[in-house]
Amino acid sequence: QVHLVESGGGLVQAGGSLRLSCVVSGSIFSSGSIFSRSDMGWYRQAPGKQREFVAMDTSSGRTDYLDSVKGRFTISRDNAKNTVYLQMNSLKPEDTAVYFCKAYNGYNYWGQGTQVTVSS
Repeated sequence: QVHLVESGGGLVQAGGSLRLSCVVSGSIFSSGSIFSRSDMGWYRQAPGKQREFVAMDTSSGRTDYLDSVKGRFTISRDNAKNTVYLQMNSLKPEDTAVYFCKAYNGYNYWGQGTQVTVSS
């Protein structure tokens, strides 16, 4: 069984920063090379809205971002730790959502999410 555990969420004032982490473990990810060959992504879901893509980091090193977070958010990974990060700077109230981590290597694996709340 695969586990994705997000952490780092919380309450922050507008203009502040948070760093989310997502550790992947279990099953096929116990092999050190699988994580490095997986595409990793961050998504978010605000109350009453659909889940939306935020950022991705592919196994080939390509990154992509939701337009509204470009220049403010940075995705990165540490393959030795099976961990993907999302550095979020200049946070805005509209960034408030539950943030989910996703791993893809032929199948989608999701975490349970971590709440990010940005106060104005």
